[in-house]
Amino acid sequence: MAEGEGGGSTGVVAVLVIFVIVVVLAFFAYRGGMFGGRSTNVDINIKTPASK
Repeated sequence: MAEGEGGGSTGVVAVLVIFVIVVVLAFFAYRGGMFGGRSTNVDINIKTPASK
């Protein structure tokens, strides 16, 4: 990075990086079922082989 360009752009980049990290973590948390959105699908997948 070039030195002396001003700290404004550095702050913007830092905010964008933090935002992307939060979005990625939230996506993986949703995929993992931490929010309960996928818990019903997991239960169905577990019960399907047992009913055969």
